[in-house]
Amino acid sequence: MRYDVIVIGSGAGGGTLAYHLANAGKSVLILERGSFLPQEKDNWNTTAVFLDNRYHTKDVWTDKDGNNLHPGTGYWVGGNTKVYGAALFRLREKDFGVLRHEGGISPEWPVKYDVFEPYYTLAEKLFCVHGQQGIDPTEPPRSSGYPYPAIANEPLMQEIQSDLQGMGLQPFPCPLGLKLDEANRVESECIRCDSCDGYPCLVHAKSDSDINCIRKIMHLPSVTLITQAKVTRLLTNTTGTAIESVEAELDGSGKKTTFDGDIVAVCCGAINSAALLLLSANDKHPNGLANSSDMVGRHFMFHQADAILAIDKKPNHSSYMKTLTLNDFYFGDNDYPYPMGNVQPVGSFHHEMMKGDAPPLTPTFVLDLLTTHAVPWWLTTEDLPNPDNRVQIVNGRVRLDYTPNNVESFKRLKDKWIDILKQAGHADHWLHLRAYFKKRIPLEGVGHQNGTCRFGRDPKQSVLDTNCRTHDVDNLYVVDGSFFASSGAVNPSLTIIANALRVGDHLLERLH
Repeated sequence: MRYDVIVIGSGAGGGTLAYHLANAGKSVLILERGSFLPQEKDNWNTTAVFLDNRYHTKDVWTDKDGNNLHPGTGYWVGGNTKVYGAALFRLREKDFGVLRHEGGISPEWPVKYDVFEPYYTLAEKLFCVHGQQGIDPTEPPRSSGYPYPAIANEPLMQEIQSDLQGMGLQPFPCPLGLKLDEANRVESECIRCDSCDGYPCLVHAKSDSDINCIRKIMHLPSVTLITQAKVTRLLTNTTGTAIESVEAELDGSGKKTTFDGDIVAVCCGAINSAALLLLSANDKHPNGLANSSDMVGRHFMFHQADAILAIDKKPNHSSYMKTLTLNDFYFGDNDYPYPMGNVQPVGSFHHEMMKGDAPPLTPTFVLDLLTTHAVPWWLTTEDLPNPDNRVQIVNGRVRLDYTPNNVESFKRLKDKWIDILKQAGHADHWLHLRAYFKKRIPLEGVGHQNGTCRFGRDPKQSVLDTNCRTHDVDNLYVVDGSFFASSGAVNPSLTIIANALRVGDHLLERLH
């Protein structure tokens, strides 16, 4: 059978693209490397999720020095959206233009915010985003409000918000893809549990591309979903100008099967999409598919980020804290003219997350007591595109060459935020939270990966055109975080989703 479109991967990009095309009546084959994530009690088990890495791949990559790297990524129907925090921000309008950072230049995007705006609106509806417009000083223009009202703060978070506002700051509700109906808790899918943000959702109440996209289309007669299908190569025609078939290994058997489609969309995540193109080298594309520019795998970004614990004298009985966020320093402040980034709490927090940071043999009851007086915060600063930060294939394995950049701006953001919390009376002490962002090998935390197949108008400086079609191969598209020209300093998921809808419209016109 020949399909209109073969979608490789079912995460934020692939799941959304498949949903959009299938609902328009196109025949779609979805090849997903993983299986459906099991719905089990361990979904909400902190030790299983954060310490045992139950839902992360067992793949071993290497860093630039050849050290083993155990990536915090998962292969499931829905991809990493199964274990993401569901914070669904739009990039700021200025993020689409040139921004001067202390560490260098964030480049201009070839497609600007005004083109993305209607697709952001559609993405927020598709992923059931809660929020409130008109508060964030960096908020980009919107054609409509959020589809669902902002999720309310619990008492301590409301107190923190009020104290921040009293200092002249402008915290606002974090845009969240949670299916919580606070006006009708009896029928609400989300129960506002204390195991959210980084956990799989046991009750399927977190908006992810499995629940919101794949399960809504997988029984359509025009859709074929094959799980445990690891795509190993993309095979071109004899001239190398188009993909002729997709080769996949099914069920770990080692046996290769090929599939044919008019269009092939690679949606494996920025690292694995670049790796697949590199692994598909042939005589017409000796350096990897779509790589005449030598840009495949380059400009890898994943944000400068860290999780810190603010220890407060007041007890924290919150179940879920990621209900406010702050962009007051996103583009800098009076003391520092360069962009710094975004501040948001971690959703839920348990004492098991502290085991990697506490002294050996620290009693559990001490960690538990400390946890009840802690608020975890997640800080994000833009990672700048550097061609030497790249994905490579070495001896058949993924290697990530990465050197941190823009670190001074991140340090400024962290110092400023700790100082603000102390002034507000909400941080008598603070410490790192390594369970959330692994400090031993920072590259392990690859959740915000993007930029490895950047889009642009110049085929010598980019891999994709403005519609995310590869410059070199006519029917090959990359539709995930790979296309980013810069990373911004907010969670990338909503931009990936919006772009998948945008590319989906382009493909519908092409296939018409």
